Amino acid sequence: MRRRFVLVSLVVTGVVVGAFAAPLAWMVHQFAYDRALSAAEREVVAMTTVLAVTGDAGEIRRAVGSTRAGRADRLTVHLPDGSEVGNDAGWEVDAECARAGRTGQAATVRVAGGVVHLHPTRTVTGDVAVIEILVPDALLTRGVPTAWAGLAAVSLLLLAGSALLADRLAAGAVRATRDLAGAAGRLGDGDLTVRVRPDGPPEIASVGAAFNALAGRFAALLANERELVADLSHRLRTPLTALRLGVDALPDGTDRDRLATATANVEREVDTIIRRAREPLGTTPAGHCDLRSVVSERVAFWAALAEDQGRDWAMSPARRPVIVGVPADDLESALDSVLGNIFRHTPEGTKFAVRVVAEATEARVTVDDAGPGIPEIGPRGSSASSTGLGLSIAHRVTGAAGGHLTVESSPLGGARVTLTFARTTGRPD
Repeated sequence: MRRRFVLVSLVVTGVVVGAFAAPLAWMVHQFAYDRALSAAEREVVAMTTVLAVTGDAGEIRRAVGSTRAGRADRLTVHLPDGSEVGNDAGWEVDAECARAGRTGQAATVRVAGGVVHLHPTRTVTGDVAVIEILVPDALLTRGVPTAWAGLAAVSLLLLAGSALLADRLAAGAVRATRDLAGAAGRLGDGDLTVRVRPDGPPEIASVGAAFNALAGRFAALLANERELVADLSHRLRTPLTALRLGVDALPDGTDRDRLATATANVEREVDTIIRRAREPLGTTPAGHCDLRSVVSERVAFWAALAEDQGRDWAMSPARRPVIVGVPADDLESALDSVLGNIFRHTPEGTKFAVRVVAEATEARVTVDDAGPGIPEIGPRGSSASSTGLGLSIAHRVTGAAGGHLTVESSPLGGARVTLTFARTTGRPD
């Protein structure tokens, strides 16, 4: 933007300088030209006086030699009898000289190296003589180059001053805009404490003030929401405690162990939610895990419930460990949300299949079911009949790991959910 300000300033200043400098340069040249001709006219007038009082060739020659033009061999007097007094440099103006003598009108003729001024005048005998004087280009343009150089220097100074002034004026606006853009970027990265100092032109300063108000409002709303999530999660501890006590009171057996495991998993998830709710905004959990082992573990967990509901299932794991850049807890939550949707939204006895595919740069987990499918995808990526949290969790986890989530029709007749992760290097945490 500063460059545009400078360019506009240079164009405007250039137009103004050109509008004044060009006529002024022409006037300087014309002034020098007229000054040289006026000096020649004064010498011609002196010779006119001499011719009016004497016709002696010797006197006329002495008068010619007394003038500056005569001493420089630039002055010639053409007498009525055809003789010449002074230097005849052969400027080839004989025809113009004869015409001036006949008509009695002065003339100025351009020749090589300058101009020749022809001035007819009456002599003491009443005849007409013609005074010829050469005005060289050096006299016609004396002082013009210096004046033009001065004009050029002033013009360049004006252009440089205008560019510098425009740059300084634009610097404040550009600096304020960059500060505002940088603050917006930091706010987008999760820095809720970022603020700007309203600066620059009034319009940009007002935007900065509005940004500060927006950032403060956003931080307050997000803090309230995070506190609400943490509070709701904390309130779950009471019923979970009662549930755990009830499970402990059950007799030993498979049902008791399964309920105890489920209760422990819920407590762990509640603790994770509380911890995540109090983490700084924009914090991305770092970690790695083996996609193959986590998927196998979660499928085995849901397989017990599948057997109770008469669901056929199939598992196609990868041949080798597949390391992805996502913590195991987050991956478990994503898989549980996808697999849990099958048990919540399809009839008992609906079969499903899970497949892990590892490629050079990415890995995919494909979950197919033979249910009714997802007739309408809501704004959070789930069906209109759900709460919108299941697939949203899976979408967030895959996005944080450099992947994505897709929902489409399954060859089994229901829905196919594909979780794609970018592969990485490292050891599982």
